[in-house]
Amino acid sequence: MKSDRLRLRLRFRVKGGGLDSSLHVHVEDVRGEGRAAVLDRIAGYGIAGVTVAAAGERSRDITPHGPARVTLRADGVHFTPPADLFAGLRLTPPVQAGAAEEPLAALRADTARRGLRLHGWAVFLRNATLGLAAPDVTVRSCFGDRGAPADLCPSHPDVRSYAVALGRAVARQGVDSVVAEALHFGAFDGPCGFGRGHRPGRGHVPLGPMDAFLFGLCFCDFCMRRATDLGVNAEAAREECARIVGGVLGGDPPAQGEVTRAALTAYAGPEAVAYARARSEAVTSLVSEVSAAVSAEGSRLVFLDGTGAVKGHDDGLPAPGLAAHDAWQLGVDLVALGDLVPSLGAFGYARDAVRVADDVGAYRRSAGEERELRVVLRPGPPDTDSADRLAAKVRAARAAGADAVDFHAYGLVPYPILDRVTAALAG
Repeated sequence: MKSDRLRLRLRFRVKGGGLDSSLHVHVEDVRGEGRAAVLDRIAGYGIAGVTVAAAGERSRDITPHGPARVTLRADGVHFTPPADLFAGLRLTPPVQAGAAEEPLAALRADTARRGLRLHGWAVFLRNATLGLAAPDVTVRSCFGDRGAPADLCPSHPDVRSYAVALGRAVARQGVDSVVAEALHFGAFDGPCGFGRGHRPGRGHVPLGPMDAFLFGLCFCDFCMRRATDLGVNAEAAREECARIVGGVLGGDPPAQGEVTRAALTAYAGPEAVAYARARSEAVTSLVSEVSAAVSAEGSRLVFLDGTGAVKGHDDGLPAPGLAAHDAWQLGVDLVALGDLVPSLGAFGYARDAVRVADDVGAYRRSAGEERELRVVLRPGPPDTDSADRLAAKVRAARAAGADAVDFHAYGLVPYPILDRVTAALAG
């Protein structure tokens, strides 16, 4: 057992015995600055690989060193979807502008020449373009609303077929691994949010964390059927969620405090909690199918749990509950996935190095010793205010059991902040 783990970890060490690492990049940023210039800069940081957004999502980003200082990104893939994979499927990925130029193939060739690995980063179930075109594949609230078009439901058969085909298609680009983001249920953005991939709306009702969580649960026919098959009274759970959230929308005081199973049971009852926990079956089985499809194409899946990003995204100050312990809220069962995927990824979006270590340690214990564990850090604001802080977090992640530390993201931060990576990895 220990020897297997050792071989796995040695496989992902860079030359010279350093910690494996990668830098997230977007195709638009590489195209704007020039492929050679970007890759030379990345290689100069001492980073082992590039994680390119092969299948991205809609966003509006400030890009401080790009030719456009505000970059509009779209949902979709940066390659031509293989016809044999998507033939007959209802959902097919939108194709990004310039995909016909095969930017991933060019990156694959140039990274190989520089001795860099190339990983394909794919946003799976967050796609407002698909959700707006086919609302029935998105999550449905306890009230029957389809108010989050960017959030595709992991229980829907058409979404599942799309995810498996997308994983296979990204793997077919010749990448060392497929880094799967949003391959689980999404986090509710509040009453005014239409999902992270859609413009915000308006809402002036103060929902507490538990109210927002109940509001964000999906009660589509497929989710309710899966929960019922697991022995959950799905209709009772829906009615209780509608009663509680409806009361807050009608003027009742919102619930305070973190979302925990115990607090949620006291607030909404055991059926609502059982329903929420039952969602992990849909996610676990889907991840298993995608992982098998990626392996069949000669690559490997890195399942990236979004819990840490949800908790620390805005300010780097996550609530006390560790990300690995709260992953169930997105339908993620880390213990089950530890037996199904070769690699797990986590977001270390926290200012404090001790908190990063605590999160990494919890992921390592949940996933088991035999899985590769990758941690994504932000080298700049709002998490990191100095090179010393970044270096401390890299050391903390490594000491707590991380096999690799990745950085997000090349085009989003100034060059002086990217320069911090060199010393952090050297330390």
